[in-house]
Amino acid sequence: MVYKSEAGRREILDHYRRVLDAWPVPAEHVRVPTREGETFVLVSGPRDAPPLVLLHGSGANASMWRGDISTWSRHFRTYAVDLVGEPGLSAPSRPALDSDAVALWLDDVLDGLGIAGAAFVATSLGGWMALDYAVRRPERVTRLALICPGGVGRQKVGWILKALLTRPFGGGGVRESAMAVAGLDGERDRQALDAVVLTFTHFNPRRERLPVFSDDALGGLAMPVLVIAGDRDAMIDSRQTARRVRKSVPHATVRLLPQVGHAVFGQAGPIAEFLRA
Repeated sequence: MVYKSEAGRREILDHYRRVLDAWPVPAEHVRVPTREGETFVLVSGPRDAPPLVLLHGSGANASMWRGDISTWSRHFRTYAVDLVGEPGLSAPSRPALDSDAVALWLDDVLDGLGIAGAAFVATSLGGWMALDYAVRRPERVTRLALICPGGVGRQKVGWILKALLTRPFGGGGVRESAMAVAGLDGERDRQALDAVVLTFTHFNPRRERLPVFSDDALGGLAMPVLVIAGDRDAMIDSRQTARRVRKSVPHATVRLLPQVGHAVFGQAGPIAEFLRA
């Protein structure tokens, strides 16, 4: 079950639709049929601009890009995809991560949108999916910008214990868990924190470990790659991510941000520079 209750599902999606109604740039709402079910894509930017596919993280949806989309959609035709099995407007299906199921789903999404190849910006679980796709379909990925991606550095388990210890204290416990896990500040990141608390009050995240990419798989990435991560990430060993990418990926730039956790903000400009280089 993706949601804990039908009422919770409605509350999350009502909030999401309000965010979409206030989207900062003109956008088309596109629904693409795929083998995993219907996939929702929020499309912005000039029709003749180069394509840019955006893949959000676990427990999120396309709304996570609202602070970045104004920058990216000036130069790109942006496709913010709601991952299947997450709290967005796509199907509740969860393709197996230890197979080619995610790549086949993304094949369907790109084919349905009429995209032969694109640059990707992706974070966390979405970063794992983008990396998996780049490994399996290198001809379809022109550039890869990854924010705290899974599948490279060690996936930590300590944050789960923190979450379980604080969960009995109700909504406040969920809030404390979100602050600890994502590295969010209660005042500075209030809007993002409110959304995370709402989501994880009613949503059941995927719990399996992300498969780890081999050095050979990373070494086969011929496209330019940018990796941005926080050095205080409670979910993923970002220092190991940085070391492995620097060692194995041929055309990689790595930025390890000091005093930053798993939630990384304010990188729209540097990512746009990388994408346009």
